[in-house]
This record gives sequence, structure tokens and C-alpha cells, in this order.
Amino acid sequence: MKTILSIAVVVALAASVSAEPQKKSYVATSRVKTTSRPLKSPPVTPLGEVRGAIPRGVNGGNPLQMLNPMAPAKYGTWVDNTSFDPNVPGKWKGIKLFEWVF
Repeated sequence: MKTILSIAVVVALAASVSAEPQKKSYVATSRVKTTSRPLKSPPVTPLGEVRGAIPRGVNGGNPLQMLNPMAPAKYGTWVDNTSFDPNVPGKWKGIKLFEWVF
């Protein structure tokens, strides 16, 4: 009796499910909601100033004038690209090829 009753329940459930026609669709039923945020550009930070013998020679026009002791004042002097020892006044330490100033 129990087996007949359980078979009848299964058949009834199967009939009720198959009685409802299933609609075939190729569209996804669940969609991911995307929120579009406006793109923010990163904050602009000023870059450090680049100084030294090589950038001045490239940007200055004629780099050979840096070697000329009789060059015009617009090419600068030797002091502009020389690093000095802070402990001994007037004593030079080296040449600044690249210098980044923040």
C-alpha cells in the first residue's frame, strides 16, 4: 500500500510539472548589475625639477658652450653644476650630472 501511494505521489508531481509548458529562452535569467562610476583622474603632483650638466646641455642648445670659458652668461657658470662639501667651505666634491630638486 505504501509503495502504491508513493508511486502515485511521484506520478502526480511529474504530471503537474510536465503539464506546465516550459518556455525556452536564450536570455539569461539573472543579470549582474553594474554601476558605472565616473572615472577620476589621479591627482596631479608636480614633478621635481631636473637640473644638472646633462639636462642643461641637452636643453641649452649648444652643449659645447658648457666647456667654453668665454661662453655667454646664458650658458651658466661652472658653479651651477658643481657639488660642494658642506663641512669645508669652498671645497668642491664632484659634478652634478643629474640633479632632482623636490
